Amino acid sequence: MIEGVKTKRLLRHPDDRGFFAEILRDDDNLLSRFGQASISKTYPGVIKAFHYHEKQDDLWFFPIGNAQVVLHDLRKDSPTFKETNVFYPGEDNPLLLLIPRLVAHGYRVLGGKAAIIIYFTTLSYNPADPDEKRIPWNSGDIGFDWETKNR
Repeated sequence: MIEGVKTKRLLRHPDDRGFFAEILRDDDNLLSRFGQASISKTYPGVIKAFHYHEKQDDLWFFPIGNAQVVLHDLRKDSPTFKETNVFYPGEDNPLLLLIPRLVAHGYRVLGGKAAIIIYFTTLSYNPADPDEKRIPWNSGDIGFDWETKNR
C-alpha cells in the first residue's frame, strides 16, 4: 500500500429498523486535524480524476453507490513513489480511505446508480488560494486504464 494511506473498515450494527455505523471518531487517529466536511454526488460512469493537495490530507467515504478509487504517489521522498493503488469503497464495502497530501487521487462511479462521497479534510477550502492541483484523468505519467476488464 502507498506509504501513509490508511483504511478503516466500518462496523455496521443492523437491526429490524436499518443499521447504525460510526464513520469517524477523534480516537481513530486518521486525521492530523479537522478542517472541513463536504458531500458530493457523482453520476454513473463519471470519472473524477486526478487531483492532489500540497497542504491537506483527505479522508473519503462513499455511503451510497460504489466507486473505483485510484491513488498514485507523487512524493519523491516516499518509499512508494510512483506506486498506484486501487480501492473499491461504497455501500457494498463501507470503508474510510485516508489520502495523504501529494498522493494523486480520483474515482470512477461503478454500477448503474449515482455515488455519494462524503469527505473530510485537514484544512478548509480557500478559494483565494486553492490547494488543488490537477492532472488529466488519462495522464500518461500515471498510466491508469479506467476501462472495466470483463473476465
